[in-house]
Order: sequence, then C-alpha cells, then structure tokens
Amino acid sequence: MNSVILSIILVPILEIYLFIKIGSQIGAFNTILLIFITAFIGVYYAKYEGLNTARSGFLQMVRNEVPAYEIISGAAIAFAAILLIIPGFATDILGFLLILPITRKLIFGKLSNKFKKKEEKKNFIDGEFEDIEDDDDRKI
Repeated sequence: MNSVILSIILVPILEIYLFIKIGSQIGAFNTILLIFITAFIGVYYAKYEGLNTARSGFLQMVRNEVPAYEIISGAAIAFAAILLIIPGFATDILGFLLILPITRKLIFGKLSNKFKKKEEKKNFIDGEFEDIEDDDDRKI
C-alpha cells in the first residue's frame, strides 16, 4: 500500500486515540485548551525560527554562498507550522521536533546519510580510452 494513503488513514486514527486518552486524564476542556496553546506557541516559534533562517540565508547569499541548508530548513519550518496548526498531539510533537534547530539538524543529518549511502551504491564501469588522431592516410 502506498505510504501516503497509509499515513492519511493512520494519522487521524492515532490522533483520535490520543485525544481520548489525554482527554480522559485531564478533561475535555483542558485538552482543547492544550491544543490551542500548542498551536499558538508553535506558530509563533515557527515565525521566529523562519526569520532566523531567512536572515542566515541572506547572509550566505551576500557572501556568495548557496544557502542550501537554509532553503531546506525553511521548508521544514513551514511544514512544521502546518503540523502545529492541525489539531492533534502526534502532529504537534513532530512539528516541534522540526522547529527546534537541534533536532532539525539531527533529522537532516540522518536523511543526508541515508541519501549518501544510496549514492555510493551506484555501479560504475571502469575502463581506459585512447585518443586516436584523425590521419589522412587512414580511410574507412
């Protein structure tokens, strides 16, 4: 089964399960209040981290460097803000992990190592070549 379809099915089920479990422990009103508080704090912190990432990217462009990490980091922060706006505790945890710079670097490090390992597995054919000068005496 496609992983996107599987996540579309499993994420709401997980969120409903967590709503029921946490709501039974702290109450329905406190659960709803907690969802709004995490969304508000998360979006505010995403704005803060997004501005820091943009500032760092502009500084790298001034130094004639490619801000590759900042571009990927900005996309991750935008995705994290969306996750924090969506009501739910599992999405909030993933959103906060993507917003925090330390965990974001760890996640990117793990992903980059995974892609580097895939690049190393490419098959190459080793061979030699010889440059042949075009002679007038030689005819095809």
